[in-house]
Amino acid sequence: MPEPKPTPPQVPPPEPEKDTRTVAEMVFDVSEGASTLIREEFELAKAEVTEKVGKLVRGSVVGVAAGIFAFLALILVMEGIAWLLNEEVFDGKVWPGFFVEAAAFLLIAAAAGFIAYRAVQAGAPPVPEQAIEEAKLTKEMLQKEEK
Repeated sequence: MPEPKPTPPQVPPPEPEKDTRTVAEMVFDVSEGASTLIREEFELAKAEVTEKVGKLVRGSVVGVAAGIFAFLALILVMEGIAWLLNEEVFDGKVWPGFFVEAAAFLLIAAAAGFIAYRAVQAGAPPVPEQAIEEAKLTKEMLQKEEK
């Protein structure tokens, strides 16, 4: 059985250097640090909101363009279906096929409106969530240091 090694003597850590700044200098440093922190928090919030608004605008523009082209194509398709219904189902009467098509348009419009409503609700309001969370953490940290 090997002999236990002797433990080295415990050396106390060196004492920290004393701060030679005046109270006014310390207060100035703290206020300057707080000012910088607040400025950075505002910049983070601004960047986050700008990013979210940009995404909402881009998505809306693309959605409107797609909707316009789909609407134009749908008009042509529905016109053809209305004339087909008039000839094959309603024995050459013109008006019933167009009323059937109008009902189909209303159903499509209701579905599109619901989808658009849900998309806008998912992106709104553009709240700077990361900046708010960061501010809460900073506040908690400062409160712990005060105690």
